[in-house]
Amino acid sequence: MNVKLNLPLFPTTVVGSFPKPDYLVEARSKYSKKEMDENELKKLELKASDFWVDFQTKAGVNIISDGEMDRGDMVAFFSERMDGFKQGGLVRSYGNRYYRKPIITGPVKFKEPMTVEMWKRAKARSGKYVKGILTGPYTMMDWLFNEYYPSRKDACIALAEALRSEVQALYDGGCRLIQIDEPAISTRPEEIDFAIEANRILTEGLEAKFFMHICYGDWAKIYPKMLELPVDQFDLEFANRNYELLNFFKKHPFTKEVGYGVVDVHSHNIETEEQIIAGIKRGFVVYKPEQMYIDPDCGLKTRSLEEAQKKMEAIVEAVKELRKEY
Repeated sequence: MNVKLNLPLFPTTVVGSFPKPDYLVEARSKYSKKEMDENELKKLELKASDFWVDFQTKAGVNIISDGEMDRGDMVAFFSERMDGFKQGGLVRSYGNRYYRKPIITGPVKFKEPMTVEMWKRAKARSGKYVKGILTGPYTMMDWLFNEYYPSRKDACIALAEALRSEVQALYDGGCRLIQIDEPAISTRPEEIDFAIEANRILTEGLEAKFFMHICYGDWAKIYPKMLELPVDQFDLEFANRNYELLNFFKKHPFTKEVGYGVVDVHSHNIETEEQIIAGIKRGFVVYKPEQMYIDPDCGLKTRSLEEAQKKMEAIVEAVKELRKEY
């Protein structure tokens, strides 16, 4: 908040995750079977991250990410690096993807920075604006098992207090663009008040620009209440729903910036520049051009390397053409 950025109209950005190269997928499998040590895996994670940082930089994306090459599941990544958890059995996430669902078994405590090293590397390598990205406390609480705290709210607030230390570590490291991933936040409207309270713990008192990614939500349950969440921008999917969300959001003034999703991350189809430009222009019924940041609907990790690259390139080229009109 109160962060000045030198950006053009319709800044291009990413939600965060990119597909892992085959060599890293194989390495992570070997590591899980104890056939590869942690140092060797880390080298390959850094190699893959450098690949995606270089791609985004060369493509001309205005605000990039480190690619999240060191992350598997977005909740387990953080729980494995904090105190108070044990890892449970395998749970199906989507398709044929599984993860070990974490279990809170004691007081949740921050140990050491979890995302700062990769953020700093991406920043130094690219010289661009780079988002720091972490999973939010409400989604973590909702997507794990709690065997310690007396209520969902208590667990959520404890997670927020621990994750605040990660936000602080990013901030102290120089990061001023911080994204909180909260895809679960629309699932239980009766809990939106403590979800707001928890996220305020993360953001309060910091002069940073905060983004919140909420993909595929049931907005009827939490809008316009969600506008009370203490962030500057909501990152939302529009292309996947053929922009029908615009009809919903125009019923009440949208007082935040929007990360406006213009390519469907669940489709192999590569959107044309013309389709993307038309989609952006449809958004003008709700948003002023200066409110709009242009990005994919969600993380691109489910696409092939080639598809992810082509979708991002299409976004950048479409926006270049659109800017000529303004």
